[in-house]
Formats: sequence, structure tokens, C-alpha cells
Amino acid sequence: MSSESWVDKQIREATERGEFDDLPGAGKPIPNLDKASDELWWIREKMRREGVETDALLPTPLRLRKEIDQLPDTVGKLASEQAVRDVVAKLNRRILDWIRTPSGPPVIITPVDVDDVVAQWHESRRPPERAPEPEPRPKPRRRWWRRARPGAG
Repeated sequence: MSSESWVDKQIREATERGEFDDLPGAGKPIPNLDKASDELWWIREKMRREGVETDALLPTPLRLRKEIDQLPDTVGKLASEQAVRDVVAKLNRRILDWIRTPSGPPVIITPVDVDDVVAQWHESRRPPERAPEPEPRPKPRRRWWRRARPGAG
């Protein structure tokens, strides 16, 4: 009587047939084996492979707070004042929707002042003021005793 289970028998027969030869990753160490165990490792790996930002997992108020903090960088790339106003208006609409029906942790969020953001946008687009260039210094005059004498040298 054999102590080999059905599963072990299937694995042994597949190995004998060479079905496990030349598999991708064969002979390579298992990645992240030395790291501390984490029960959500597979979620992080899946999100990384799929290119999903971790911000998508944040509760709504924290996501809105993060958008407010990143607003100067977001509008800094825009080409017109109207585009800046549109982005801020959309963000304010989402903030007001959350205020009307809050979900998630209690975080204090207020709508963003459009005019302040537009003023900061204009300020960031202004070329930096250049310091006045110093006047060129006159060349120092050579004293008569330091002048080269003809034929000396």
C-alpha cells in the first residue's frame, strides 16, 4: 500500500513528464521572502502591477484633503485662468457633496477660495524679478613704475 496521495502522485508524474521544466522564475528566489509577513501583501502587489494609486483606497474626506494640499501643483500645469477656475469648481463641488452627506472619518474640510487659488496661479506664472546687474568696475590703472619697458624682458 502506497502512502502517496493522489495530489502527490499527480505532481510526481508531471515532474517525470517534464511539465515543470523551463517555467518562468525557475531557479530564482521567491521575491520578498525575507520581508516581514503582511496579510495584505497581495493587494499591494496587485495594485502596483495594475498601476492603481493607493489614494483610491483613502476615505473620501482624506482624499479631498490630499487634493486640496496638491492643488497648487495641479493648477500650476494649467494654461488658462478659466481652466484653473474649472478645476477648483469641480473640487469644491465634491467637497460640498461630501459635506451634505458625510461618510468616513470626521475631518473638517471647507471649500477652497477660487480667487486665492487664481491669485497664487498668477503669482507662480510671473517671471522672477531679476536683480539689477552691478555696474562694471573700471579697469585699474597701471602705475608708471609697473609699465613694461621696451626691450626689457
